Amino acid sequence: MASENMTEVAVGGVVLAIAAGFMIYAGQITGFSGAPSEYPLTASFRSADGVSVGTDVRLAGVKVGRVTDLTLDPQTYRAKATISVRDDIEVPDDSALSISSEGLLGGNFVEILPGGSPFYFAAGDEIEFTQGSVSLIALLTKFVAGGEEDASE
Repeated sequence: MASENMTEVAVGGVVLAIAAGFMIYAGQITGFSGAPSEYPLTASFRSADGVSVGTDVRLAGVKVGRVTDLTLDPQTYRAKATISVRDDIEVPDDSALSISSEGLLGGNFVEILPGGSPFYFAAGDEIEFTQGSVSLIALLTKFVAGGEEDASE
C-alpha cells in the first residue's frame, strides 16, 4: 500500500515537472517569459484597419515590438497608436511607420521604416511620418473605375 502511494506521488511529480517545462518553453517561444524592457512610442494613422492591441511591430521583417494601445483621437478623427519597441533597438528620429500586410490572406503588422538621422527617438516620442492601411476593396474599385475611364476615351 505504501509503495502505491509513493508511485502516485512520483508520477504526479513527473507530470508537474513536464507541465512546468512546457510552460517555460511556450513562454520563450511566444516572448512572454523574461519580457525584455521596452520603450513606448506613439503615432497617428488615418486608417488602422487590421491593427489591434498585440499586433507585431517589425523592422526589416524582424519583430521588435508590439502595439500596446489603439484609440480614436476625437479632435482629429485619427487612430492614435502606442507601440512598444525593445530597448536594444534605437529608432532614428526621422523614421516612418507603415501598416503593411503579410499578403492577400495574411494579417497586418506595423512596419518601422528607418530613417538616416544620427538622433534617435526617446521613450514617449511621437512618430510624425505614418502611412495607414490600404483597403484592398478600395484599390480594386479604383482599378476597375480607372479601367472604365480609359476605355471611354
